[in-house]
Amino acid sequence: AGFCSRGPPGAGQAETGSRRVPLSNRQLGGIRNIVLSNPKRRNALSLAMLKSLQRDILHEAESTDLKVIIISAEGPVFSSGHDLKELTDEQGPEYHTEVFQTCSEVMMLIQNHPVPVIAMVNGLATAAGCQLVASCDIAVASDKSSFATPGVNLGLFCSTPGVALGRAVPRKVALEMLFTGEPISAQEALLHGMLSRVVPEEQLEEETMRIARKIASLSRPVVSLGKAAFYKQVHQDLRTAYHLASQTMVDNVALQDGQEGIKAFIQKRKPVWSH
Repeated sequence: AGFCSRGPPGAGQAETGSRRVPLSNRQLGGIRNIVLSNPKRRNALSLAMLKSLQRDILHEAESTDLKVIIISAEGPVFSSGHDLKELTDEQGPEYHTEVFQTCSEVMMLIQNHPVPVIAMVNGLATAAGCQLVASCDIAVASDKSSFATPGVNLGLFCSTPGVALGRAVPRKVALEMLFTGEPISAQEALLHGMLSRVVPEEQLEEETMRIARKIASLSRPVVSLGKAAFYKQVHQDLRTAYHLASQTMVDNVALQDGQEGIKAFIQKRKPVWSH
């Protein structure tokens, strides 16, 4: 499954008025690749781009053919965040409300989606672009990548990016990024927990696809159940977390694929997943 600059006809190429949204996707082997492909605009998350991204993530989300989603981008900037031309007073507060609500819905959709979502980052990710990376379940970045929430320098504090950032890195790291707007390197982002791993640029696609293929080879209902349970328990107190996780394990054992995996292990054979 390679990464594309253009998807199949109609895939991700939403029309907004007479303007084409530069977003593409392709799915192969259970892996859906969604590419932000507007490098001339630094892959800004305009309202149209956000809505198209939302549609591509939601498209046949319950299909058993879908196992993993990868979000990547063309050009040296993963995403510069919101399109500031949409945030002037010419549009007004109702339009601005729609922009930020749609962005928040996309970020929550990633966490609530039944399959793992991987960010593949090669370059700069700022503001809502940084928020997008922090919101993904797994994030793999090249060693040339960097991350920032620089809105404060423009008089627009990155409050919504701070939601995802503050859940991905320690509070004092998040607040330094938010208060100063200064970027951190990929290695710093890895150290603080925003990234899963950092690799040389030439290995980025290979390593991301290795992770995606591994997940795609596993039982979708088992992975989906586990993802939902992880996010449900992670902010609970210890006793509640164990109660939720214990019930999830009972539910997991009852799944057809749960029993298949156990029996395959006992019988010393490879499991055959039903998905």
